[in-house]
Amino acid sequence: MKILANDGIDPLGKQLLENAGFTVDTNHIPQNELALKLPDYDAITVRSATKVRKDLIDACPNLKLIGRGGVGMDNIDVEYARSKGIAVVNTPAASSLSVAELVFAHLLSGVRFLYDAQRKMPVEGDTNFGGLKKAYAKGVELRGKTLGVIGFGRIGRETAKVGLGLGMDVIVSDLFEAPKTLPLTLSGGITVDVPITQVELQELFQRADFISLHVPFTEKPIIGEAEFGLLKPGVGIVNASRGGVIDESALIAALDSGKVAFAGLDVFDNEPTPRKDLLTHPKVSLTPHIGAATGEAQERIGEELANLIIQHLKK
Repeated sequence: MKILANDGIDPLGKQLLENAGFTVDTNHIPQNELALKLPDYDAITVRSATKVRKDLIDACPNLKLIGRGGVGMDNIDVEYARSKGIAVVNTPAASSLSVAELVFAHLLSGVRFLYDAQRKMPVEGDTNFGGLKKAYAKGVELRGKTLGVIGFGRIGRETAKVGLGLGMDVIVSDLFEAPKTLPLTLSGGITVDVPITQVELQELFQRADFISLHVPFTEKPIIGEAEFGLLKPGVGIVNASRGGVIDESALIAALDSGKVAFAGLDVFDNEPTPRKDLLTHPKVSLTPHIGAATGEAQERIGEELANLIIQHLKK
């Protein structure tokens, strides 16, 4: 059987598949050519770039499996594929820690103004060192602050664990009932169960000093103009989930007014061409959708995805 890893796969995953007798092609086929070339393959693996929609599925009656290396499957018509007898699998746990750590990279950058210092120091650091030092002298610590986690799946839980480890108070909001405690591993390998408080979304907006979003794509933003009105003055917001879950125009207005102190964004409405006024805003910490882009996460994704493919196609 032939597998097209159209958005790449870690060498470990490729090796596992080849050892199981599969042929793995890692040459990327552009989206507009897939309908013509994908019928030569029995399975396809994608990340977030390649889209597997109804028209492509219909053009590939030979397709037996679609694999998503990562969590969200917004780029795949999952139910339609399954209605055609095609297996659809993903790797929801493999990248959780990497995404959670990126959230805190943005949070720590925000509370100490690193995002702005990195822009200004090369330009005026030699002529206005004292002025910049004064401008950045009002940082705050994360310890003792309230972190609001919206969406309490695997990534939300890992984010909460990091927050708890830093001494933050964590509140969560989810459509489903969250666990009452989270296991937190301390130095020396000791694990303790830490209580978790679940609240309604409106209460989270009103209480949180910092907010991290971990939700799938939504037709309507989770945080829009009305929701920004509920937030505490000076709140920090990080979105490492999906573009569109924050109203970007309302976010810019909230940053300009000071209602939001800073935002950390790894995802955007119009990827791969985010709006310029967001990219150049002085209160925004930016990364180009790299939540899962660590060597450790990619290896785990490749291994888990390969094992899922072997399990399904070897039946």
